[in-house]
Amino acid sequence: MDELKQKHRAMWALGDYPAVATDLIPELGEVMVKACNIGPGQRVLDIAAGSGNAAVPAALAGAQVVASDLTPELLATGKATAPVALEWREADAEALPFEDASFDVVMSVVGVMFAPHHQAAADELVRVCRPGGTIGLVSWTPGGFIGQMFRTMKPYAPPPPPGVQPPPLWGDEAHVRALLGDRVTDVVAERRTVHIGNFADGAAFRDFFKRVYGPTIAAYRNLADRPQDAAELDRALAALGDGPDGKDWEYLLLTAVRA
Repeated sequence: MDELKQKHRAMWALGDYPAVATDLIPELGEVMVKACNIGPGQRVLDIAAGSGNAAVPAALAGAQVVASDLTPELLATGKATAPVALEWREADAEALPFEDASFDVVMSVVGVMFAPHHQAAADELVRVCRPGGTIGLVSWTPGGFIGQMFRTMKPYAPPPPPGVQPPPLWGDEAHVRALLGDRVTDVVAERRTVHIGNFADGAAFRDFFKRVYGPTIAAYRNLADRPQDAAELDRALAALGDGPDGKDWEYLLLTAVRA
């Protein structure tokens, strides 16, 4: 595994991402299962599945599910807590260890968007989905709350290596259509919001993400010897959490049929 992938894996092992999935956005997995019409007899791959926010609901719907992720710590949490049997596989979203056309549904809920090279990840999404199968994606939008959060953190985080694209671009319908190209048909895209009622104020939001969310933890670690900048980021994240988008986080729900 190259150095960039090692860094990504280590970042997502920081904190407690399963708490984000379980405490803040559990409904997004159900949204995906419904959008992809997942049911008994289907073979389903969840890419960048984390601890199974979408994979578990798909398995509960009766599908045969493989939950794949680059970070083994997240898979271990999912395996230990899942109320249903499914397969957990360590895998790079840009180089999946599965045969061509081997799944009826290939999906990702705010997961594959964090793979550093978007076209490589999109190519793998398409490759492992059978013709006539469904590709389903939930991604934070550039203009929504999480997109704003990443823009807020960007000046304080280490610069990305050349060729790495911003994750919220996956929340831009035109970008995803370009990535998938004519290899898919029947694209349906809809902007939605998930309501977040967990935080009393922006400071509570900031402190939660400083504790559990890998990218935020990594940004603050980058400021370990820059206390003034860390204080500025503290204020900026608290202000963002107090803003009008702090309660309703926008995402793009996109489904397509493999041509």
